[in-house]
Amino acid sequence: MNRELVLSCRGLEKSFSDAGVEIQVLQGLQLDVFSGDRIAIVGSSGSGKSTLLHLLGGLDVPSGGEVRILGREFSSLSETERGYVRNYSMGFIYQFHHLLPEFTALENVALPLFVRNNKAGEALEAAADLLSRVGLGSRLHHKPGEMSGGERQRAAIARALVTRPQCILADEPTGNLDEHTADQVFNIMLELNQSHGASLVMVTHNLGLARKMDNIFELHEGELHVLQAGSKAVTE
Repeated sequence: MNRELVLSCRGLEKSFSDAGVEIQVLQGLQLDVFSGDRIAIVGSSGSGKSTLLHLLGGLDVPSGGEVRILGREFSSLSETERGYVRNYSMGFIYQFHHLLPEFTALENVALPLFVRNNKAGEALEAAADLLSRVGLGSRLHHKPGEMSGGERQRAAIARALVTRPQCILADEPTGNLDEHTADQVFNIMLELNQSHGASLVMVTHNLGLARKMDNIFELHEGELHVLQAGSKAVTE
């Protein structure tokens, strides 16, 4: 069965200048992400994992190469167009939930739909449905400060999925949780990945969680190396 190529990069490079010294973080990376893929990227601290994820999500600009989302090159888009693509095609989950403290769980999850100018009733209904699916049906009107760390992260997952994105980018999504809660949150991510059909690209230091994914790559000295291949990811 043919699967859609959702996200890809070719010859991706990123460098920084530190005190006049050029530091090459990423060196000519190539990666294809197809619909439904589950990809984990592991590597030591400071290896550039988060930098790579920011480039794939159009949150940063590469020093060389290109990133394409649904066939459109990010660098060819205006900032407004990039924002549109991120809102309609991508979902982001971070180690820290980044929920707005003054809003309830329901309002936080509905926020991406409000940005789209969806009708308030429809946005809140979609948000309530997803919060119920991640086990927070009784916490709709609680603010982040009234929720546990695991609950806040589940709300963040619901927020990332409420727009029904075609690709989810997750940066250490369980890194701030204890092992039991991390497993619960991660299993919810996999379940929703399967039911929604969205591809999932996750940066993590947790090899146990990474092994539950179809494909595992290690980012080492600016290059991706295959550790586990179970699908159509391309690295060379």
